[in-house]
Amino acid sequence: MKKLLIISDGKAGHENQSRAFCQALGYACDCVQVRYPLRVCKGLSYLADRLGIVSRRLFRMDALPDGGYYAAVVCAGSTAFYPGKVTARRLGAPVAAILYPGGYRISTFDCVMAPVFDDAPDAPNVIHIPANLTAVDEAFYARAAEAFRQRHAQKAPAVGVVIGGPTGFSPMTAETLRGHLDALFALTAGRERWVTTSRRTPPEIDALIDGYPFDYKIICRRDTTFNPVPAFVTLCERLFVTADSTGMISEAVTCGGARVEVLAVPSGKDNKFARFLDGLAAGGAAHIFDGTLGDARAKIDLSPVFEQARRLLRL
Repeated sequence: MKKLLIISDGKAGHENQSRAFCQALGYACDCVQVRYPLRVCKGLSYLADRLGIVSRRLFRMDALPDGGYYAAVVCAGSTAFYPGKVTARRLGAPVAAILYPGGYRISTFDCVMAPVFDDAPDAPNVIHIPANLTAVDEAFYARAAEAFRQRHAQKAPAVGVVIGGPTGFSPMTAETLRGHLDALFALTAGRERWVTTSRRTPPEIDALIDGYPFDYKIICRRDTTFNPVPAFVTLCERLFVTADSTGMISEAVTCGGARVEVLAVPSGKDNKFARFLDGLAAGGAAHIFDGTLGDARAKIDLSPVFEQARRLLRL
């Protein structure tokens, strides 16, 4: 059975996109983790790549599963790009980069899935994608919705709130979020309000959420046994998502039917996060929450980019 091999840097956001890519192309996958033993080794990987040097000595990688035949290698994130190339060369397989591999030679990847906010150059092997890759699996979301119904008996239309944590691009304070939540509750009378946090949500934000009468609540710091986000995407008529994770927002704008509101807007600086949100807003996929409700219900169809990737990888 042909499979795809994921070279992972161990970051969930990167690995999840790689798995979504494999699933969308209809392939099973194996996943091995890679790491650089010293910081200087990663720096040298950029130089080695520029010089066309293919070396296993710069990084450490888990052993490949026995008996695997891989139709292609998939890698996401700066730690995985060079090992992905080296492993693909060793296996005689094409290689796909998920996210823009800045600093490495783009021409030696068979396929590059570059988010539009990274301003990647145009090239025959570069596919510009409007959002992070997510697996659009109707059966998965149906199962998630059913699992949620076993936990909560919904009695009215619902709005979901997905809260992450502060980043350099998206500062988040309890005071800012309190203003958003006050407005949200005032605008959604008669609806159920559901909320979930992430591992990055600060304790003061958890405490703030506890002060609001949500009909369903999961604080990730206290309960990691269930991820309600796929159910929120499926069941909510409107989703409020904090502007700190391209992954969470991408899932909201590619799956389900909810109108999407983005909370905790980044500063006005020109950065990739701002460009990402501006692009979604311009396409009607997301509304930057300003105390009023938008009608951003357009969903991004990623199937054309997956088919383009299939052709580039000769799958």
